[in-house]
Amino acid sequence: MKRQSAVVLMGLIAAGAFAAGVTLYSASVAGEPAPIVAAALPAETFVRPHSPVIGPKKAPVTIVEFFDPSCEACRAFYPAVKQILATYPKDVRLVMRYLPLHPGSAEAIVILEAARQQGVLEPVMEAILEAQPSWHDGQMDGAWAAAKAAGLDVEKAKAMPTDIARANMEADIADANTLRIKGTPTFFVNGKPLAEFGPEPLYAQVRAEVEASKR
Repeated sequence: MKRQSAVVLMGLIAAGAFAAGVTLYSASVAGEPAPIVAAALPAETFVRPHSPVIGPKKAPVTIVEFFDPSCEACRAFYPAVKQILATYPKDVRLVMRYLPLHPGSAEAIVILEAARQQGVLEPVMEAILEAQPSWHDGQMDGAWAAAKAAGLDVEKAKAMPTDIARANMEADIADANTLRIKGTPTFFVNGKPLAEFGPEPLYAQVRAEVEASKR
């Protein structure tokens, strides 16, 4: 988790790798609630057609996480998020939005997008998060090895065009800017930012939304 004023997308695996700078906000704290009225924004600002979804598509409670697979705080939060999904398997879904802020982030997102295409997103995501200390400096062999061990067809993944993954990242970055997101992970629960940053406040806010949905 780092304070940054720019996002640089780089290190994609195709020969036509790209780099795009997108201005974020300086002097920022990851996870800090966005200083705008999120409820006034269109629903698609939070969930796009390309967004990976874990959990029931029609769940009454949606957690949106702006996520960087190379972010240490995202790695630390993942067990709590996984536990919430296990606690409310019919009531909660997780929507992942990509916000590459660290070395190796963009290539790790390409790995995740390939895993999604191959139907192994969850095990691959868990594996690369577990292996994160070996690759989050941008040396990506550890991420690919972890993904392969979790079931990714690496040869097929490396042959996949990266233009779709690039477009998805750019769309997510644009929405992050609209929401004035300052770092990763940043969570919204049914469109509401966390009142306080941390696993316990996330769980409490999700629980309150689940209970409200059953009244």
